[in-house]
Amino acid sequence: MNKIGLFLLLLILFISCNGQTNAKSQNQNVSEIDNKKIIGGGCEGCELMYVEMPEQILPEHTSLGWTEGKQKLILTGKVFQLDGKTPASDVIIYYWHTDDKGLYSSSNQTPKKAKEHGKLRGWVKSDKDGNYTIKTSRPAAYPNDNIPQHIHLSIKEPDIPNEYYADLYFDDDPLYLKHKKKYGNLDRAGTELLRVVLDSKIQIAEHNIVLGLNIPDYPTKNRTDIQSGLNIGEDQPSFIPFHAYGPDKGTRTCPVCKYGRYHGIVYFVGDNPNWDDIKKWLKQLDNESVVREKYLKAYFVYGNSKNYNKQTRHTELDKIGKELELQKIALTFVPSFSDTESEANLNKINPNVENTFIIYRHRTIVDKYVNLKPKEQNFKLITEILDKTKGNYFDFNEPKHE
Repeated sequence: MNKIGLFLLLLILFISCNGQTNAKSQNQNVSEIDNKKIIGGGCEGCELMYVEMPEQILPEHTSLGWTEGKQKLILTGKVFQLDGKTPASDVIIYYWHTDDKGLYSSSNQTPKKAKEHGKLRGWVKSDKDGNYTIKTSRPAAYPNDNIPQHIHLSIKEPDIPNEYYADLYFDDDPLYLKHKKKYGNLDRAGTELLRVVLDSKIQIAEHNIVLGLNIPDYPTKNRTDIQSGLNIGEDQPSFIPFHAYGPDKGTRTCPVCKYGRYHGIVYFVGDNPNWDDIKKWLKQLDNESVVREKYLKAYFVYGNSKNYNKQTRHTELDKIGKELELQKIALTFVPSFSDTESEANLNKINPNVENTFIIYRHRTIVDKYVNLKPKEQNFKLITEILDKTKGNYFDFNEPKHE
């Protein structure tokens, strides 16, 4: 090989190697960027959770608001993994909120670096069963502002590199509806709404935290299960089906709006009805409703879009209700599960599955099942779920809303 040929060969090798090096470097940079992606999209102020964080954090914490505030508040519940069913332990929850004047006021004991969070702050760590309890005061809204009463949470999981936030609001706060219309509801790590009950003069808000729910870039495994319905931890939405049989026959009553205080079961069936199985479930759910009386409302929602005719559908369901001599359960229908007029679409039901069972308590979804067969073991499963998810304050009264 002459000198010119050798030179060209070396030049080609140099360019090739240099190209590989650049490509490798670029791949490393992309990987590094991906690895540094902030789970949850960042959180202004969440870093203050580490300011004077105790070495030992208990499942229960009491703030100065418990003794100094006008309205005592207990915020309590369980922390679950993303499935909404598996308890999560050793999760640190840092909270902070305003005082009775809507201010983040501080005291002599408030660390200088955390003054913007004020004196009403603290930490809990979920126990082996996922339990946590915060005793504090109910925050006031910011003065001269339209932002409703709220509590900030910063959540730090053992295996997640950074913390992420969740904000909680109160459903009886008149400012909340305007806020929701303007910003929507985020429902980060569970519903963003707190619904309080009363223990004498103490307000109690049960709130379960579902790790990673609606948290951007949260690491999840590829899901292979069939999807239908909203997630456990989110609120059961309002919608207005036609009632063909039951207490509200002939009306368009929103189930969760009228009967949302205790337990509710919504049994959805779409384009593939199996009437033998449906009738077995209707009898079982009706029996469960009779036993639990006011503490359970069950609804069958038929959303078959094939050959839909309103009058035919109404007559069909009314006939089944009379045939089975149902007493409590409501038989309702919508044109389809994608129908926007009835807002049935908000339920996000897959019309191709055999059925979807949504179980909610105080309007929040506490369990969900897809393609559940009418077997004795599944009848028992529903009964056990209703008993298990009552909580400690099931019979407590709500405060009077203005």
